Amino acid sequence: MANEIEKLNTIAITNIEKFNTFSDSDIEKINGFEFTGVALKTGIMGFGNGDAGRVGITNLISNVGVVGSDVSAVGSARNETAATEYGTGTAIFAFGTTYSAGSVATSNLVNSSGVVASDTSGVGEARGLLAAAAYGTDKGIFAYGESGSSGIVSLSNLVSNSGVVASDTSGVGTARASLCATEYGSDTAIFALGYIGSSPYYLGMSNLVNNSGVIASDTSAVATGRYLPSGVKYSTDKGILLQGIAASTDGYNTNKVSNSGVVASDVGGVGTARYGSGACEYGSGKGIVAYGHTGIVQSAISNLVSDSGVVAADVTGVGTARHRMGAANTGG
Repeated sequence: MANEIEKLNTIAITNIEKFNTFSDSDIEKINGFEFTGVALKTGIMGFGNGDAGRVGITNLISNVGVVGSDVSAVGSARNETAATEYGTGTAIFAFGTTYSAGSVATSNLVNSSGVVASDTSGVGEARGLLAAAAYGTDKGIFAYGESGSSGIVSLSNLVSNSGVVASDTSGVGTARASLCATEYGSDTAIFALGYIGSSPYYLGMSNLVNNSGVIASDTSAVATGRYLPSGVKYSTDKGILLQGIAASTDGYNTNKVSNSGVVASDVGGVGTARYGSGACEYGSGKGIVAYGHTGIVQSAISNLVSDSGVVAADVTGVGTARHRMGAANTGG
């Protein structure tokens, strides 16, 4: 900040200090504020299905979008889980499918350093293939999915700012699984795309979530219907829907989401086409999508998303290749 003042005034900050007999830090004290810089977001991607089966490993995402190496599992190995930020810089993984128990409602909290806590007994109907997003500045929501007992559902579960998962809320919108979610605006979210067990199978519809966690009725499809896509926020108030399998191809499209929750038409994807990836924010206004399945092999490839929503080319993978995982912001 001081350097910018120097440029505007063509006077070095040391000279301004001499004129005023105050240092830069003194001025901060006088105004009651201390400039510490912008808090940069970090992230975590975890769980999923790899070549050896379901895993509980996690990978941290740095504030410059670098994927860290595998961190040994703490939570029970599972896939088809989802994750969201809650509170300030903390996150939660919840629900999913295990080898021994099938669908579960187990959750694991994540602190602001990306450390995953041990399993917490589930609240809500056990299910997988759901999605999650933050809303209301410090809360989260899990919704939709497929239950071993009830099939494809439209249930939702709110997460408090202390990470407590609430009981089921009756569904709004078309019941579906294998969808994605992202934040948009300042405190709202969107669930979009997905799959149902009968024709037309692949859905392009969306449902907005207000800042109280209430899901709105269906918005007609703009995007090409696809399943196992990913969603992430970019800039300060927009989102993007990426990847996923469409009815006719394993190639993928992207769809931007405006700051009022309007989904834009398809734009061709960049990078290796895949599905079941994780996506989260990093830095300031940027995103990353990583891992997934190409339709042939598991992948650990990642792609960065700029603060204008431009998806970059592939970055060589780090960590165990897998898909059907969860991802969320931490820190920042």
